[in-house]
Amino acid sequence: MNDKEILSTDRMYLREFTLADADAVFEFNSEPEVTRYTGDADAVKTRQDAEKVISEIWLKEYQQYSYGRWAIVLKETDRVIGFCGFKYIESLAMPDLGYRLLPDYWGVGLATEIAQATLAYGKRVMALENAFADVMPDNIASNKILEKLGFTFSQQVVEHDQLYNRYLITF
Repeated sequence: MNDKEILSTDRMYLREFTLADADAVFEFNSEPEVTRYTGDADAVKTRQDAEKVISEIWLKEYQQYSYGRWAIVLKETDRVIGFCGFKYIESLAMPDLGYRLLPDYWGVGLATEIAQATLAYGKRVMALENAFADVMPDNIASNKILEKLGFTFSQQVVEHDQLYNRYLITF
């Protein structure tokens, strides 16, 4: 693992996003299949929007919390294929685990692999006590991933006029 890597699995590693990743961020955030189950489907419509997400959200979160959404890099190709990481939610006083991958990388265990490593990092390195994840009820695959990771269904919540299943995990 080099200095830029936050954590590594057999097939991927996580690192902080940089502005040089704007094309990749645009790609995975402008793919309708990817954003269908997110609450921010219209957030990135241009490469400039991607740069804004990186500079005004993710880079600021790294400075404020020392963590955030990190770039998932496929080791085999050194390609950014999505994000995984934590986002601190003040109203709940706990971090939200989130992940997003390009559709070409669905169904082969990558989301589970990187999310599992991220949770282990959160517990071991960040000393997190708990985390939550919100997922749309229709996103069957993501609901299954969270259960496989050890999250427990807590309740259904409505955020920004959208229904979510809220899952919790305690370390």
